[in-house]
Amino acid sequence: MATPGSGIDQYENRTIEFGMKVLRDILYKAGIVDTHGSTNVAIQSIVFDSRQVKKDCLFVAMRGTQVDGHKYIPKAIESGAQAIVCEDASGFDAGNATVVVVKNTSDALAQIASNFYDEPSSHLKLVGVTGTNGKTTTTTLMYDLCQALDKKAGLISTVRIKIGKHEIPATHTTPDPVTINRILRDMVDHGCKYAFMEVSSHGLHQGRVHGLKFAAGVFTNISHDHLDYHKTFDDYILAKKMLFDMLPSDAFALVNIDDRHGNTMLHHTKAKKVGFGLKKPTEYKARIMEQQLNGTLLRINDKEFWTKLIGDFNAYNMAAVYGVAMEMGFDELQTLTALSTLNAVEGRFQYVRSPKGLIGIVDYAHTPDALKNVLDTINGLRTGNETVYCLVGCGGDRDATKRPIMARIATEEADKAILTSDNPRTEDPEAILRDMEEGVEAQNSGKRLTITDRREAIRTACSLAQAGDIILVAGKGHEKYQDVNGVKHPFDDLAELNNAFTELKK
Repeated sequence: MATPGSGIDQYENRTIEFGMKVLRDILYKAGIVDTHGSTNVAIQSIVFDSRQVKKDCLFVAMRGTQVDGHKYIPKAIESGAQAIVCEDASGFDAGNATVVVVKNTSDALAQIASNFYDEPSSHLKLVGVTGTNGKTTTTTLMYDLCQALDKKAGLISTVRIKIGKHEIPATHTTPDPVTINRILRDMVDHGCKYAFMEVSSHGLHQGRVHGLKFAAGVFTNISHDHLDYHKTFDDYILAKKMLFDMLPSDAFALVNIDDRHGNTMLHHTKAKKVGFGLKKPTEYKARIMEQQLNGTLLRINDKEFWTKLIGDFNAYNMAAVYGVAMEMGFDELQTLTALSTLNAVEGRFQYVRSPKGLIGIVDYAHTPDALKNVLDTINGLRTGNETVYCLVGCGGDRDATKRPIMARIATEEADKAILTSDNPRTEDPEAILRDMEEGVEAQNSGKRLTITDRREAIRTACSLAQAGDIILVAGKGHEKYQDVNGVKHPFDDLAELNNAFTELKK
């Protein structure tokens, strides 16, 4: 067995061995159309990257958005693949390899991976969390709650993967099916009883979680995002809904009832339907009783407790976590006590203060809705005598339609907005900023600065600010890099903010 904590590469090299399995035993529910050759052959590993093929492996030919794995079947056979799973068996000589034709290789890969690792999700209370914003915070808080209650749990999030107390850096919001099932297997083998997993719209649409047994699905909210991939907002909604459509009758579906698409998620689900929110009557209703920069007095139903997290968005997150805990049968008093001890998630409204008295906040807000929520929270807590600076950019090679909206929100909600580079990827950073500038309305143009270099933008905000002023650095949150032309350069917003604070002190 692989040792947790030694890195995500142990899962993502696509060739990890888990004993020998007979091919016919791992094809259950794979959607078989036809077979050529014997299924009574031993399989050592599952591979969907032809570069990782080795002897006795099963190669699954995936139809990706850019590459069709069927083109690499001859190479896989030449490299020693024992069996091939594909949608089309024409155009290649299988030789001695067994060929299994299926309806959909994406679904087949996920189901085969689950079978190969002995259906690990069925041995866990697996909770999937989907939505535009709040997935990382909600899943992480659920995991942290279990740790505080001495319940063994695992976590698969954008920021990190946890197997019990062992940590592995994460690289994707929802990993590939082989990786997911191997991680879940390790959770089971290390005694975990619960697992909390971010489930992205991409992961749902691409079938990465097909074949998993979820004990619960949680919907946080939905807003403008990922339209570069889903093309239409309706497609994006339907992708999120897939999680709830796949829930079994013994699961529960917990949705944000205040979001106008919350009830949409519940259509056709077989699971128990439960809601949470701040506005409408529902099973788990939260209310902010008092709020400061260092925390919130929160009431959920008829119980009050103090939390270190602030903002309406975190009140929703806490209500969701509380709802999951109650539906799971956790003790109410122990849960409330534990929730009051939990800290904010890395890169999610992280609060720092400089020696000069400046207040810095780092947040992952990279969608219009998330940015407005964070700025609304800051404006709700300010005295009115300070200046609020908002530093924000937009990623390249992603949904460009949100760029002007992000700039409009920043210049409307903050006293000063600094537009800067985020992860430009293969795009020209200056072109991205020009797209953003189009959203700045004339009456707010004097509130805007454009500084392409993100480090310089942070330093500028800190040099302009006076004691008591608030600087929001938005968009990257927990990320430790800046992606420029395929190269990830080290860059940490919180570290850069603290460095600028230190320089100002001199």
